[in-house]
Amino acid sequence: MTDAESTVNIKKIFGLSEVEQAFVKESEIREISTTIPYIVVDNFPKLGLLTALRFLEWASENPEGVICLPTGKTPEYFIKWTHYLLDNWNTASGKNMLYRYGLQHVKKPDIRNLRFVQIDEFYPINSKQHNSFYNYVKHYYIKEFGLDSKKALFINSEKIHLPDGKHYSEVFPGLAVDLSLRYRECKTSMEFLQQQAIFSIDNWCSNYEKQIREMGGIGFFLGGIGPDGHIAFNTRGADLYSTTRLTSTNFETQAVAASDLGGIEISGNRLVITIGLETITYNPNTVAIIIAAGEAKADVVKNSLENQITNLYPATSLSKLQNSRFYLTTGAASKLTDSIRQQYVQGEWTHQKTERAVIDLCKKLYTYGHKLLPGDIKNDPYGRLIPLVNKNTVASVEKSIIEKIERGLAPEKNQVFLHTGPHHDDIMLGILPFISSHISETSNDFYFSILTSGFTAVTNKFIIDVLADTKKFLDDGLIQMVGYPDFFDVGYRFKWDKDVYHYLTKVAAGEEYERRRGLCHRVVRAIVDIFKVKDVAHLRDTLNETIVLLKNSYDGEKNPPKIQKLKGMLREFEEELVWAHFGIQVKNVIHLRLGFYTGDIFAEQPEKLRDVAPILETLKKIQPTVISLAFDPEGSGPDTHYKVLQAIAEALREWKKEKDLSHLRIWGYRNVWYKFTASEANIIFPVSLDDMAVMDNLFTHCYLSQVEASFPSYEMHGKFSELAQKIWVEQLKDVQLLLGKNYFYQNDNPRIRSSHGMIFLKEMNVEEFLVFARKLEKSILGSQEIFK
Repeated sequence: MTDAESTVNIKKIFGLSEVEQAFVKESEIREISTTIPYIVVDNFPKLGLLTALRFLEWASENPEGVICLPTGKTPEYFIKWTHYLLDNWNTASGKNMLYRYGLQHVKKPDIRNLRFVQIDEFYPINSKQHNSFYNYVKHYYIKEFGLDSKKALFINSEKIHLPDGKHYSEVFPGLAVDLSLRYRECKTSMEFLQQQAIFSIDNWCSNYEKQIREMGGIGFFLGGIGPDGHIAFNTRGADLYSTTRLTSTNFETQAVAASDLGGIEISGNRLVITIGLETITYNPNTVAIIIAAGEAKADVVKNSLENQITNLYPATSLSKLQNSRFYLTTGAASKLTDSIRQQYVQGEWTHQKTERAVIDLCKKLYTYGHKLLPGDIKNDPYGRLIPLVNKNTVASVEKSIIEKIERGLAPEKNQVFLHTGPHHDDIMLGILPFISSHISETSNDFYFSILTSGFTAVTNKFIIDVLADTKKFLDDGLIQMVGYPDFFDVGYRFKWDKDVYHYLTKVAAGEEYERRRGLCHRVVRAIVDIFKVKDVAHLRDTLNETIVLLKNSYDGEKNPPKIQKLKGMLREFEEELVWAHFGIQVKNVIHLRLGFYTGDIFAEQPEKLRDVAPILETLKKIQPTVISLAFDPEGSGPDTHYKVLQAIAEALREWKKEKDLSHLRIWGYRNVWYKFTASEANIIFPVSLDDMAVMDNLFTHCYLSQVEASFPSYEMHGKFSELAQKIWVEQLKDVQLLLGKNYFYQNDNPRIRSSHGMIFLKEMNVEEFLVFARKLEKSILGSQEIFK
C-alpha cells in the first residue's frame, strides 16, 4: 500500500477532519491498530499547533458550541498557537499555515460566543489563588481568548452555597473534607454541619451536570492525561458512567498535584470537583481530544489506546465516541505496538536492535537467555526481524552486555570530573555508586555543579520550622559567630566548610539537636547575605518577618525572590553535605542558579548570555576531561532537565570553537524520572547492598528538605532514594534474565558477586552528544530558536 493509499484508508476508517488528514499525511504513521485513533507529531509546539488548528476548525463550524479546555503546562503551545492563528488569519504567514493544513477556505472563526465549561477544580480552594484552576481558566481562556464569562460555567469554591451561608473555611477547618460523612452517622454538631455542607456540594454538582446537558452536552473536549490514565479528575477505577461530583483522588494524582498545592501533605487531603466520564461522552458527537507529550506518558498512552473500555484506564471510555482522538508527540507514542514495530523496521538493522529484541523476549517469556532457542526468536514478531537468527544470536547479546559491565568496572585515573545536575539530588540518585568507585583514586579531581536553584522543591512549612529553630538558637546564645566584630560585614562569607564539617560530625555522633544547630548556622549566613543584615537585632527582625510572611502565604503560592533564594541556598547546603562525605570541599561544589528557572507555569527558555555563559566559564576554569549530565529523552515539553541539557550543549559548542574537545567524554545518566534500557546503555555498573545503604543514608541525613517526600514521584510514596534503589533492582533483573544468576554469584569479580542492582549509563564523545542535543531540541521545539 502506498503512503497516499494508507492516508486515504485511515481517513475512511476514522473520518478525520481536514486538519487531521493534513497532519496524518505529514506523519510517518501509516497503520493505526488502536481502539481510538491517534495522530503523532514531531515536537511539543507542533502538538499545540495541531490542537489549535483542530479547535479553530471545529469552532468555525460550531460558533456557539460548548467547549472544555485544559489547565496546567501541557496546553502552553495550544494557547500560543490559538492566539497566533487568530491574530494572523489574514496575513501572508497565517494564510500559508492555513493552506498547508487544509483551512484555506475557512472563514476566521469568532470564538467569543463559544460556551466554556470548566473541567475540574480542587475543593476547597480560594478562587483568587494563582494555583486555582478557576484563576487559570479566567486568565488564559476567558480574558485572553475573549470568551464571554456570562456564557461560561465555572467551578468556584467561593460561589458554592453552604448551610447558613457559611464559608468553607468555617465548615471545614484545615480545608479537610471527610466524605465518609455521606454515609455514616454524625458524632458532633460540627460533623452534622459538614455533612449538610457535603450534601449541598453534591446538589451543586448535580445542577452543574444538568446545566451542561441542557446545553446539549460538551461539543469540544480537550484534556491531558495523568500518570494513572485519569482524564479530568476521573482517576483509575472511576465509574465509566460518572457525572460531575465531589470526590477524592489517588496517590498518583496527588503526587502530580503536589507542586500546585505546596506538597503531598496538602494535595493528599484536598478533594476535587470534576466532570465525569459520562459528562464527556454524553453528547455522541463530542470531539474529545487527549493530548500527551513525552516518553513519561508512553506507558499510560499505550494502556489507554490498546485496551477495550475498562475503568482501570479511564480514557478508554472515549472509544464510545466516533470523534475521539489522541494527539501525541513521538515520545508519548513510543511504546504503542504500532510505534515499536516502526522502530524495528525503520533504517538499517543494528546490534542494539538485536539486544533489545532478545532481552525483551527473555522478559516476555520469563526465561533465561541460555534457554532461548532459535525457534523462540523466530516465533517472536520482533525477534524474527533479526538477520540470520542462529544458535549464536543470544550469545552475541550476552557478550555485548558483559562488555558493557566490564566497561563500567574499568578504573579511571588522572581525570577531571565535572558531574552536573539540573536539580540537587539528581546526580546522587543517578550515579552515586559509580562516582564513589572513582572518587578514592587520588589522581582524579572532582567538581559538582547544580545548574538551578531548586527552590520549588522546598515547602513553606520546612522553612518556617528551620527559621523558628534558628531564632531559638539565636535567643539562647548558641550561634556565637554573630558576636564576632566583622561577622555582618565580611565574616559571614567565610568558614562555610566549617558549617558542613560541624553538621557531619554531629551526624556521626548521632546528635540530632547539634545537627539542627549546624543547619541553622548556614541559615544565618544565607539570611545575612540575602537580606543584607547589619546586626543581631536586624537578624532577629528578619527572621520574625520572614516567618510571618510565610505563615500568611497560601499553600503553593509563589514566594518572593528573596525567599526563593533562601530556599535555594538551603538546597545548596544539602548538596555540599553529600559530597563532603567523600572529602569534597565547598569550593568544588558549584551553584550556577541559571536564570531561566523561575517557578512560573510557563517558564522561560535558556538564554545565551544569562544561562550559557556561566556554564562556559565553569568549563574553561575546570577544564574537565569527563562531564556527566542528566540525559533524558523528550520530556513533557521543555522542562528543566531538557533546558539544562541544551544549555550545556550550547556551552560545549562555544568551547569547541577555541579548544580541541575530541578527548572529552560525556556520561549521560538517568534517575527516577526516566530510565535507560540495557540495550540503550553502553556502560553498566553493578550496585551492591552497601552502595544502596550509603545512598539512603546520605539522602536521609543530607537532603533534609526532601526526607518527607513532599513532592514525590507518582511511582512511589516515599523518599527518592528508595525509588532509585527500586529502579536499580529492576534493571538488574533484566540483565539477570539474559545472563543468568550464575553469572553473578559465581563470578570471579567480587564487585559482580555482590551486585544486587544495576546502573545504566551512556558514554559519548562531544560530537555524539551535540547531535543528540540538536535532535532533542527539534523534538521539543521544532525549528524555533532557543538561544537568543
